[in-house]
Amino acid sequence: MPAIKKITLPVLFLAIIFMVANKTQAQVPDEIILSLESGNSKMLSEYFNQNVELVVLDSDNVYSKAQAKQIVTNFFNTYTPESFSILHQGGKEGARYVIGNLKTNNGSFRVYFLLKKSDGKEYIHQLRIEKK
Repeated sequence: MPAIKKITLPVLFLAIIFMVANKTQAQVPDEIILSLESGNSKMLSEYFNQNVELVVLDSDNVYSKAQAKQIVTNFFNTYTPESFSILHQGGKEGARYVIGNLKTNNGSFRVYFLLKKSDGKEYIHQLRIEKK
């Protein structure tokens, strides 16, 4: 039995290190988080794919990058962000999602976005901002 403990502890330790290293490797670009915290639709739209599936309050459709930027700008003008926090993130190589809370001057919102990697850069393919 002691031989199993000698093998199990190092394997467990290596597994934990691998999970932590893997998680730090898959961080969301800082600019996306900063743009949500500050209401900077220009910075956020730089991560939009050419077409974005967008759900922001009453707007629910697939929009061009320019249209999506305008809708998000209008949202940030009405709902000034105070803070954004990531609740959960996951996915796999090349595609991942983030779920977070956006606190604004006019209420709190649940934010969900889907990032897909293309040509070495991550793009937002889907963005949802829904009233809590």
